[in-house]
Formats: sequence, C-alpha cells, structure tokens
Amino acid sequence: MDIQHYMKQLGEQARAASRLMAKADTNTKNQALRNIAALIRQHEKALLAANQQDLDAAKANGMEAAMLDRLALSEKSVATMAEGLEQIASLPDPIGEMSNFKYRPSGIQIGQMRVPLGVIGIIYEARPNVTVDAAGLCIKSGNACILRGGSEAIHCNQALAKLVHQGLQQAGLPQAAVLVVETTDRAAVGELITMKQYVDVIVPRGGKGLIERISNDARIPVIKHLDGNCHVYVDDEADLDKALRILENSKTQRLGTCNTAESLLVARSIANTALPKLAEMLTSKGIEIRGCDETRALVPQAIAATEEDYYTEYLAAIISCKVVSGVDEAIEHINQHSSQHTEAIVTENYTKARQFLREVDSSSVMVNASTRFADGFEYGFGAEIGISTDKLHARGPVGLEGLTSLKYVVLGDGHVRA
Repeated sequence: MDIQHYMKQLGEQARAASRLMAKADTNTKNQALRNIAALIRQHEKALLAANQQDLDAAKANGMEAAMLDRLALSEKSVATMAEGLEQIASLPDPIGEMSNFKYRPSGIQIGQMRVPLGVIGIIYEARPNVTVDAAGLCIKSGNACILRGGSEAIHCNQALAKLVHQGLQQAGLPQAAVLVVETTDRAAVGELITMKQYVDVIVPRGGKGLIERISNDARIPVIKHLDGNCHVYVDDEADLDKALRILENSKTQRLGTCNTAESLLVARSIANTALPKLAEMLTSKGIEIRGCDETRALVPQAIAATEEDYYTEYLAAIISCKVVSGVDEAIEHINQHSSQHTEAIVTENYTKARQFLREVDSSSVMVNASTRFADGFEYGFGAEIGISTDKLHARGPVGLEGLTSLKYVVLGDGHVRA
C-alpha cells in the first residue's frame, strides 16, 4: 500500500465530509448517534468475538496486564458505549450557539458563534471504546474525524467502524465523517500528523512514548496529556473512613487508567494512626508501597522510594507514599511532581479544601472524591475525546465544547465605518 497516497485520500474525504457535518441539523446528528447505539447493542456478540481475536493475539505477543485491561471489552462495557452515545444525543448541541452580544457605539452588535473545528485526527492505543467515544463526540459537534487505533485492536475497531458507517448512512450523513485507518503500518501516523491541509487538530491517546512522539513531530495543533501521575492527600482533619474508601477506589478499581492514583500523601500529625490502616488496605489489594523514611518506619512492608518514584505513572500495582507536614507541603509536592492531571484532598476542613482547589495546578482537583471521577462520562459529557493537561483551548476531559471553536459575528443594518 502507498501509505502517503492512502492517507491523502482519507484526508480529502474527511475534509469534504466535515463541510457537510458542519451544516447538519441537531435532529439528524442525534438520529445517527441513536442508530449507532442500537447497532452496537444488536451486534454485541460479534463485537465481543472481534475483541477476543485481538485479546488472543495480544496475549500471544506478551502484552502486559495493564494494556490487556485497556483492550478488553465486556458485555457491560459494550452497553456503556451505547449508553454514552445516547447520552451525547441527549446533550444540547453547541454548534451555532451565539452568545456575548454587545452593542458598540457605532450601532453594530458583536457576538460569538460556536463552530466545529473541522477534521480531527485521533491516534490511540488499545481501548476500542475510544473508537465509539470519538465518533460520537465528533458527530454531535459537527466535525469529521480520522481515527487511527492501535494494531492490537484492529479487529474490534474495524467491526465498530462498520456499525458507525451504517448508523451514519441510515441518518443520511456521510460515512466519511468517521474514517478508521485500515492499515497497521506506523507510517500512517507520520502522515496523519503532518497533513495540515486536511486535519485541523490531533488528539493522541495512549502511553507517554506515543504522546511525546506525536507532540514532537506533529505540524498540527495537539490536544494532549503525557501521563496521569495523580495524587490523594489525606489531611490531618480527614475522616479516615472516607480516606480509606477514596484511596481504595482511586488506586485499586482499575490500575491501568490515567485517572488512577499513583501517589499518596499523608499529614504528619495523623500518620501514626492513619498510615498503617491505609497501608494495610493497599497491601490487602496487592499494592506495593514505595515510601519515604517516615512511611517505612510506620509501614514495615514499604520499600524505599526514589525521587523518580514521585514522578512516576506506574499503571501497575505500585503506589508512592510520602508523609508531609500539612496542606502547604502537600500542594508544593503535588505541583512539583504531578503531571497536572487529577489530584484529590480528603479533609473535613472547608478552608483547607478551598486552598487545595485554588492552589493545586491540575486539570481536575477534587475534595473528598476519588480521582477515578476524572472522566468525560462521569462529568456528564456522554464521553470524552481524551483528557487535556494543556492550558490553551481545552483542559481536563474534552467533550463537545472542547471540539469546537468560536468565531465573531457582527450584526448591522446598513452600518458603515466612519
């Protein structure tokens, strides 16, 4: 296959489809989403069979457990994909929304209109649900997209693509609004991230190596986060029962996600009583603890943490732990070591909670809640295209509004400039 020619064809098709999608009305887009959701439910067994093909190949190739977890689908996750599309359909359509109108002294009115970005290139590893999440959000926001999933999910992604195309066609929308790259050749990625005449923005989802490569090589704006080194800080005025529940969920519900807690901070004045109980819970769940000297003195099973540990997104049954003097040192430690993804404080002190929210420089900051809530579905977006730790355009889970831009509109009645 001539990869350059193939990708150029996809770019041309997507650009043409994006112009049609930008004109599509809300009812038509919603109908397409509901069609796709119904087809996913109808073809659940076929999707699970395609996913099993991918899983069998991945296991044979020695894929690590965290990646296998991301790759796997279940009846529940198939249902969640369909539910996510239906939730997107129920959300207000941002396209065409006009706001912020003001009269100028000249008599004209100036405001803003929300418009699609155009063509969005999405590059991701494992996680076949990204195919559906991305398609759904791009359809509702009036964009076209080119999806390049990992080779490890090729069978499931292709099966999902057929259902998406069928749902679009049934609604009278162009199938090219959602294009899934059919080749596993890595050269396709290199082409996609440099086709600035066809693609308006790139969204990479995957490991740090993939995202660094995309960020370094792309000639198109990138919405990204490199990793998810998320923290839970247990304050000296924390409810310990809440802390145990929140830490357990943050760290152990799923090990391989970017919103999983990778570091635990505990206030020194309660460390003697709180830390052994927190450590016992973690150890019972098979989590290895890497801690500071104070942690190791209180938790015999902990091993020594290096400075690098406090920067690390493990995506594994490991957590770093540090005893800190209080909320000020916790905030300082987080702002130095975190990846600006998601951080949580457990405290009953309103003032400290407000300070933590204000001073922690991350895309999601939580009080008395698990870091696992940092997710587009949980935030009510229906789904997410990814999580951005950038500070420009979009930050945090990127839903419908993150896939749009604003243009200025001017209303006059024969006005001319003096």
